[in-house]
Amino acid sequence: MEFIHCAQSHRTAVGQFVRRIRWEELCMGWAKLNTDGSCLGNPGICGGVVQDELGGWLGGFSSKIGITTSFLAKLWPLRDGLILFQNLHMGISSSWACCAFLLYLLALFLSPFRTIGTALPRGFLSPNSSWNTNFSAPNNTVVFRTVFSDGSIARSILVSENVTVFEDDIEYACGCGFFCNPPCNSFLFATFVLYYYKGDSGTSVATDWGPHVVWSANPNNPVSAKATLQFTSKSGLVLLNAGGTEVWSANITNKYVASLKLTPTCNLVFRDKNNKTIWQSHEHPTDTLFREQKLLVGKSLTSKEGLFSLNLTSEGIFAYINFNPPQLYFSYNISGSDINISGIEFRNGSIALLDPKTGSQELELPGRSARFARYARFENDGHLRVYTFSPNARDDILLATQLYSCDFPLACGNYGVCENKGESCKQCTCLTDKNKNGTRYFKAINETEPDQGCTLVTNLSCEGEALDRHSFLEVENIANFRFSAQDPPDIKPDHRSIPLEKCKEECRKRNCSCKAAIYYYKLGSSTGDCYLESQNFSMMMRIPELQYPSMRFKTCIKVQDVKEQSVQRQKHGLEIIVGSSITFGLFLLIGSFVFLLWKKRSADEGEEYYLDHLPGMPTRYSYDDLQAITENFNKKLGAGGFGTVFEGTLIDGTKVAVKRLDGLNQIKRSFLAEIETIGSIHHFNLVRLIGFCAEKSHWLLVYEYMSNGSLDRWVFDKNLGILLDWQCRMKIVLDIARGLTYLHEECWQKIVHLDIKPQNILLDENFNAKVSDFGLSKLVDRDQSQVVTIMRGTPGYMAPEWLSSIITEKVDVYSFGVVLLEILCGRRNIDRSQPEEAMHLLNLFKKKIEEDQLLDLVDKYSEDMQLHGAKVVNTMRVAAWCLQIDFMKRPSMSTVIKVLEDVANVEYDLGYFFSNPLLPSTSAGADNQRLHVGDSDTTQLLPSILSGPR
Repeated sequence: MEFIHCAQSHRTAVGQFVRRIRWEELCMGWAKLNTDGSCLGNPGICGGVVQDELGGWLGGFSSKIGITTSFLAKLWPLRDGLILFQNLHMGISSSWACCAFLLYLLALFLSPFRTIGTALPRGFLSPNSSWNTNFSAPNNTVVFRTVFSDGSIARSILVSENVTVFEDDIEYACGCGFFCNPPCNSFLFATFVLYYYKGDSGTSVATDWGPHVVWSANPNNPVSAKATLQFTSKSGLVLLNAGGTEVWSANITNKYVASLKLTPTCNLVFRDKNNKTIWQSHEHPTDTLFREQKLLVGKSLTSKEGLFSLNLTSEGIFAYINFNPPQLYFSYNISGSDINISGIEFRNGSIALLDPKTGSQELELPGRSARFARYARFENDGHLRVYTFSPNARDDILLATQLYSCDFPLACGNYGVCENKGESCKQCTCLTDKNKNGTRYFKAINETEPDQGCTLVTNLSCEGEALDRHSFLEVENIANFRFSAQDPPDIKPDHRSIPLEKCKEECRKRNCSCKAAIYYYKLGSSTGDCYLESQNFSMMMRIPELQYPSMRFKTCIKVQDVKEQSVQRQKHGLEIIVGSSITFGLFLLIGSFVFLLWKKRSADEGEEYYLDHLPGMPTRYSYDDLQAITENFNKKLGAGGFGTVFEGTLIDGTKVAVKRLDGLNQIKRSFLAEIETIGSIHHFNLVRLIGFCAEKSHWLLVYEYMSNGSLDRWVFDKNLGILLDWQCRMKIVLDIARGLTYLHEECWQKIVHLDIKPQNILLDENFNAKVSDFGLSKLVDRDQSQVVTIMRGTPGYMAPEWLSSIITEKVDVYSFGVVLLEILCGRRNIDRSQPEEAMHLLNLFKKKIEEDQLLDLVDKYSEDMQLHGAKVVNTMRVAAWCLQIDFMKRPSMSTVIKVLEDVANVEYDLGYFFSNPLLPSTSAGADNQRLHVGDSDTTQLLPSILSGPR
């Protein structure tokens, strides 16, 4: 039936195709697929029906006649016509319904082509397409670009249908495209999880949660900018670098690819013209198993950095640390059993063995949160962790059901000593032994994170006479992961039945290729088995009375002795030092004078250069621009010791808050600190810095406008007539915790805020909380465990360790604990209107804990808070954890989030002495003071000085 004629070649091709279709059978087939009505007009519900049947059919047709994805997009309204036929067929005969459908097609193809459609259904692509990493190119088809909270970017070319996974309307979809970590100089072609939440209108709004890369084609060979991804019917997908060299391909040969589909389980699938699967990414995993994904025999998972691998063989599951040779630390051996394993599957938070004869069976690696389990990832510490549907939340460690915490090779890092402290708990320490000069052999890499391991104070040297100064530190009853609880160890020794000294000598002969000798011997015997270790893994404490009644371990760790110096040489060196110091002092005095003159002249030029060369800077405005934006600083929002905040409106109508700073050196320091800190970082729970102005004496900052002002007025001002309920307060608490987690753990440098208080927490129109005012913040390198700095912050919120001026990010955790307690109690931590015994909230908190009367502290003005009293009291335990006097006992902010989301527990051995010695001595409220000990002044501040309006 020829009913269409068109000058364009594409329309001719379509006409030829249309003539070959048995239209009534097609229409009836569609009606059959829709007899339950569930698919009508909703490809998201139909999923496989719409995309697999019609999508695969159109994809095969497009490849056959050589048309592109952009043209095929215009054919998708065929689906709407088929739906029309379905509706008509319910009331009239199939022949009349089919005629109506053909009339619809006639009107469709006679209309201008641009009105037929604009995009293919989500999750479907046809061949003859290409993309490159430069997404500004005009020919790229990009669904959308997502910037995650850690600065990584996903540029999607294909997105699956959304899937609702959480009770509070959280959705996720799988994306496929280019992915990069900051600074985004190299890219992976990957599949990844994207999160959404349902907005007020019911539409899906993308979030910055994540990222969760599920699979990548080139994990060990990222491509640079201008790399190209090609999708053809002969080869499937091919990834080329900027020079055109092939980096990865799906290796499809002698098969015709008709379509590419991305499923809601992040499986990238190639199908032929008969809609049969010919390749899928789930059969080529990297480090992740998604729900219902199988790992077949002969395949493996490899951790992101390549240090660990999890292999599946016909004999079972085996985990190795990849040294030369690889060393086994976990096994689930089924050899000798009746199981004929073909693979494993991640299912309901657990691992299931697949036996083609008997069916699958659950492995003894169960998870606790089967309902929300999303995927399992084999990670850089050798753990196989389950991630739940709560964004970013890790739940179970599957291998931990078979191993103790200390059984993992790097449980406490290199040279760390690990002691099991119950289920999934451990304690990491460094050996405290000293050499003959009184210097310790080992020191912690990071005092606040002991599981990062230890390092030698004096590194081993293998050159010249340094070899002669190798000695051994002998430690009783510790060994590494290779020595299981079996007696004797199930490992072949390097030397059997030799004396201890001979064992050490054998290690010394191997120079630096032997780092330690582990000696296993029987009590009372002069000989034992000798194991020579080429790597320094974590060491485990052993309890011989329980595991080895008559046997003992002695680990001999190779260390470097220091060369002794004679007294005469030291004396001569002292004379040289004194003489040199006097000469240097004279030159330093003269040089300092000249330098100060030069510095005074070039200070302004240096600041300009600094601002112009900071990476990721926001928009720079002129002073005239900001005068216009604020209508000559007409609408004042607040004022304080450092300046004044005004309301403004950008050209596009966006409201902003403009903070004009007034003052000299301290103002400049605050200004530069804020620009440097938040100029290049972005997170939903941080107030966004839109721009700035720095012109001679004019110093201004432009922020996003926060319509509900600061948190303090909503918690402390009982005259507003509106009280925050329990759910809203917990949402605010979690928002603050997420903002601080990003600052502490997810930026290139740790950012310590140093002034967390309710006045610095701003609320938008939906009561989303955002951390503001970074004028006192400090950048800390990731390899620094603590820093020395001048005292700064607001009395009443300052941690006790400020007295030593040595601080870590845990000062923010302490301040968060104070703020959390204020939110739950609905009062300030220092309230001089209260009786003397109740004036200080932390003292009152301690008293109520001892009296077991914490319910008395719940905000008495809020009926909803009283109704949730038990939950409020439980959350007060989180505050108590954050308020520990010893900063090392406080949790990280990421741990706080897990506890608040009920995926972790508060520690039990908490101290309840919360008294903060850093309290104001004046009669002014604590929230109106900010200390800068070491500066020339102590400035009184009003709440309105903050980064945004009240």
